[in-house]
Amino acid sequence: MDARVTGTDGAGADFARVRHDFALPSQFPPAALAEAGQAVSDGPRGDREDATGLPLVTIDPPGAKDLDQAVLIEALGDGYRVHYAIADLGAFVVPDGALDDEVRKRGQTIYLPDGNVPLHPTVLSEGAASLLPDQTSPAALWTIDLDAAGEPTGDGHVRRAWVRSVAQFDYETVQASFDAGDPHPSVALLPALGTLRRALAIKRGAVELQLPEQDVERDGESWGLVLRPRTDVDAWNAEISLLTGMAAAKIMLAAQVGVLRTLPDPDDGAVEWLRRSAKALGIAWPRETSTAELLASLDPREPAALALFMDATRLLRGAGYTVFDGELPELSTHAGIAASYAHVTAPLRRLVDRFGTEICLAACAGEPVPQWVRDALPLLPELMEGSDSLAGKVDRACLDQVEAWVLGERVGAEFDAVVLRAEGTGAEIFIAEPPVLARCAGEGLREGESVRVRLVEADAVARKVAFERA
Repeated sequence: MDARVTGTDGAGADFARVRHDFALPSQFPPAALAEAGQAVSDGPRGDREDATGLPLVTIDPPGAKDLDQAVLIEALGDGYRVHYAIADLGAFVVPDGALDDEVRKRGQTIYLPDGNVPLHPTVLSEGAASLLPDQTSPAALWTIDLDAAGEPTGDGHVRRAWVRSVAQFDYETVQASFDAGDPHPSVALLPALGTLRRALAIKRGAVELQLPEQDVERDGESWGLVLRPRTDVDAWNAEISLLTGMAAAKIMLAAQVGVLRTLPDPDDGAVEWLRRSAKALGIAWPRETSTAELLASLDPREPAALALFMDATRLLRGAGYTVFDGELPELSTHAGIAASYAHVTAPLRRLVDRFGTEICLAACAGEPVPQWVRDALPLLPELMEGSDSLAGKVDRACLDQVEAWVLGERVGAEFDAVVLRAEGTGAEIFIAEPPVLARCAGEGLREGESVRVRLVEADAVARKVAFERA
């Protein structure tokens, strides 16, 4: 056995080398910072209604300051009314200015365990443009009415408004309030509506993969790995964001101008391949059961289910951004959502959302879409796909780095693992403790199988760990 350990355990370390390796910017150009400061000094542009009386609240990860969304759900007869306020970056960023130029280069906020590389200067993203509690903020305010079954009764409407969040919550706090039977009144209807929307998503054919989600956290002076459980609140809150994105897509399609997040439907061969995989894993899949229904019914704690979720990622390859202006696109839907969908709910963190929001605001106001928006549309797919790729690589590099640190002193140790995907003489495996996704060498590994594996390499310099079948 060739067992090897290289590097440190991560004590006192940071992710500066990841930043260097991916050439992440350390600061904004002076001209962009000057523009952001001037925008804050001048105040947000544009006329807007006063909606500060709505008791909106935010739900984000603990400690977040770049708050894109604030929500209020009210009863409307036997249905629902969703008020969803989105940070209004169009009120601050001067089109084609120095700041606009810089954020187009960045594309999105890049998150690292020891701090982020923000899309916008923090004076905006964590200050004047953020929907911080007890701060009067400019927003694009969506109103969407739904019936008792959770289906929209119209296309939704968005307008510029002043809003004032009354509370900032995190997912676990909101989940605990529901578990205790004492939720904040602004989100008391979230479980009912979120459950209805999730059921409708499965009925539509939306695919949700319940794969383990690794996260990095400080462990004293070092770094540790944890599995972040997805609470019900996570899922319900995501449904409100998806609802808004689908409403935005309808508005764009009606206006015949926009930018959609799209994904082609998998071909019949891909679905049949997944059926054969399910059979090999011992998972019963009746012909009358859709892919969405089957995946939603599986217990993610079961090894066979984890393996099938990994196999199902093949159904979700090929996502992109589709722009159109004057002629509807050939592809206008996202197969994973099973509907038309557009990014509009995270403009502090994602470039494309600002442009999508401006299109919807203009369409709902009966005004022409600004020319600067139309001019930028053809550029957005390449800008976003580049930043999506970079964000994914940085995220994986950080996880790989921490895996190598955590396992650095355990070369030669054995672990229990689940085989997620077997390929040739190796496989991708998942270890629950510590939570690690890695490659494992070995003959005859079968997907869904529980196996014993041995750590043979933990290289903190190369950010690499490797296992073999024990």
